[in-house]
Amino acid sequence: MAIRILSVDDEQDMEMLILQLFRKQIRDKKYEFVFANNGIEALEKLEEVGDVSLILSDINMPGMDGLTFLAKINEKQNPLLKAIMVSAYGDMDNIRTAMNRGAFDFVTKPVNFEDLEITISKTVEHIEMLTSLEKGREQLIAIQNDLSVAKEIQLSMLPKTVPANIGKAGIDLHAFLQPAKVVGGDLYDYFMMDEDRLFFMIGDVSDKGIPAALFMAITKAIFKSQFSNRNGDSLVQKVKIVNEFLCEDNSMFMFVTAFICILNTKTGEVEYVDAGHEPPIIQRADGTTELVKKEEGMALCFDPEYEYEARHLTLNPGDKFVLYTDGVTDANNLSGARYGLHHLQDFFTTGEGSIQTSAKEMNESTLSSLVEFIGPATQFDDITMLSLRVMNGE
Repeated sequence: MAIRILSVDDEQDMEMLILQLFRKQIRDKKYEFVFANNGIEALEKLEEVGDVSLILSDINMPGMDGLTFLAKINEKQNPLLKAIMVSAYGDMDNIRTAMNRGAFDFVTKPVNFEDLEITISKTVEHIEMLTSLEKGREQLIAIQNDLSVAKEIQLSMLPKTVPANIGKAGIDLHAFLQPAKVVGGDLYDYFMMDEDRLFFMIGDVSDKGIPAALFMAITKAIFKSQFSNRNGDSLVQKVKIVNEFLCEDNSMFMFVTAFICILNTKTGEVEYVDAGHEPPIIQRADGTTELVKKEEGMALCFDPEYEYEARHLTLNPGDKFVLYTDGVTDANNLSGARYGLHHLQDFFTTGEGSIQTSAKEMNESTLSSLVEFIGPATQFDDITMLSLRVMNGE
């Protein structure tokens, strides 16, 4: 698209000279010229033709001089509209005033047309650069708006409130996700499968940002579909179906670590599958803590034929169960120190986490501890926790 240039000069031969000098650029539709004889006419032309990118204006003109015209241009506050001012040789006072009022460059009369051509070419390059930057800025704003919508969509997929039937079953539960980027790859879910069985899980996709968020959404949807289906399949069978589905067409070679559980709220027995995830922490009613023993368990999406094993543990009244992603234990501060699993377990054994009573308080105190530990360092991974407490019948 041609750069539209407004030439403002009361000398009648200026139009002919410019058309002759820039005939090739005009023929190639690189430049398009519009002409005015003074500042008043130039303002009318700006309103009439629009899309003027460059103004070549004489300073000394009848009706409205170039400096007044330049002030009127500045009122439009268009950063992409640039002005080159023309003045008599040696008229440095006016030239200095023009530059102070925002002129991009100047040429002097008698006009050296080679210099004029170079000056216009340089100004056009600057305008094109600014235009490109503005388009990039607009695209960035559009992307940021899209990411904000994506974040809302992603977070809306995660449960925000705990259904009343979980509390009625004697379980106090709370979970949160704090992404490192606008969107992330961590996930969690929980719901009652029936009157006595609580499904809950936590997972971590191997990447970050938008690809991880998309894979996270797919993973959560498949788990929800499988464990909401009362078809009689066992925990292991359902996990195997999820794994087979995720392995299909996994061209990005992503994977998901997960810890998947079904809690019998009557007996306190937890049946679980460890798909290569971080070991949960159990805080017993007497204040002691223990890690769930790591057994063999491959992350989802590696091998569609992998045979997962179900394991069992028991939670008693007053016990707490803490699931988390590696964004907790791998959190680093500015010195490069890692929060670590030992720090986390100590936090629940002798630290502030040992005195918290509710699942929400446990999560909030842990997050506060992490934020304090990380300090001014940048959070580089998603932080997600799911904590539950077996109530004492209160």
